Amino acid sequence: GAVALWGDSERDAQGYFSTATHSFTASTSALTTEEIDVDADVPGLLAGGDDSYGDLRLRVAAGDGGPVFAGIARTAEVERYLAGASHTEVTDIDTDPFEAEYADRGGAGRPVAPAGEDIWVASTQGAGQQTLDWKVRDGRWSVVVMNPDGSRGIDADVSAGVKVSFLGTLGWSLLGGSALLLLGAVGTGYAGLRRR
Repeated sequence: GAVALWGDSERDAQGYFSTATHSFTASTSALTTEEIDVDADVPGLLAGGDDSYGDLRLRVAAGDGGPVFAGIARTAEVERYLAGASHTEVTDIDTDPFEAEYADRGGAGRPVAPAGEDIWVASTQGAGQQTLDWKVRDGRWSVVVMNPDGSRGIDADVSAGVKVSFLGTLGWSLLGGSALLLLGAVGTGYAGLRRR
C-alpha cells in the first residue's frame, strides 16, 4: 500500500508516470514493438467504471525535426499491413544505461502511407514532437513508428507515459486492509493472553 501511494505521488502535472526520452533507429520502413498483450482483471471500483486500464501517452519526434507518424493498432492488423515490407521490432530495452535490442523482419515491398489506413485505434502525424494518447484496453497491440510516406530509415526520439487512475485508491485500500488485519491480530493475541 505504501509503495502504491509513493508511486502515485511520482506522477507529473498531467498525472502520468513518464520515461525519459530515448532515441530509436531502424534502416527499415517501420519500427514496431513486440506484441503488447493486455489482459487484466481490474475491479470496476478501482478502474473508475470504464473498460480501460489507464491512459498511455507517447511523445514522438523525428531525430531531424521532420515529419513522423506514430500509431497503435491490433498486432494482427499491423502484421497484415506490414506484410512483405521490411520492418524492425524492438525486442528488449535496458534502462540503465539505456540500450534497445532490435530484430529486423525482411521484405522488399514498401508499405503505403500509414495515415491512410483505418487500422489505428490512435495515431498522430506531423513535424516536430507529436503526442499520441490512448485508453489502454484488452487485446493484443503494437506501437508503430514510421515516416509518413512509408519510406525506409527511422530515427525517432520517444518517451512513454502511463496514467493509472486507481493507484491511489489501491494504496489506501491496501493500507486500510492491513490496519484491520493488524487490529485483528492484536485483539486475538490480547484475548489469548487474558485466557492464560
